[in-house]
Amino acid sequence: MDETPPNELLIVWTSADADIARNMVLLYAANAMLNRWWDQINIIVWGSSAKLIAEHGDIRDEVAQLIELGVLVMACQECADSYGLTKDFKSLGIDIFFTGSFLTEWVKSGKPHLTF
Repeated sequence: MDETPPNELLIVWTSADADIARNMVLLYAANAMLNRWWDQINIIVWGSSAKLIAEHGDIRDEVAQLIELGVLVMACQECADSYGLTKDFKSLGIDIFFTGSFLTEWVKSGKPHLTF
């Protein structure tokens, strides 16, 4: 029995640029879920994007809305810890773990991913 591969996208969000966050990462992820362009959208918050979420309430609110839409938002444990955001991110519903091996396996599998 052939199984259809999962229709999943991973977005690796590393930019601290608020404009990129609002007009690329968050906008695309929301529209992709609402329009069912993908069955699942996954976002890794990595590096300075973690700090951006913490410092901009509107961006934090949009991340919370994405989670409500079913987007799986993850954050690098090292990044969250280094910015002192682990507790806040967990309360927001962001899954926190060391993401290096997850990202490596995703890329090696050939699954689609975008980086901002």
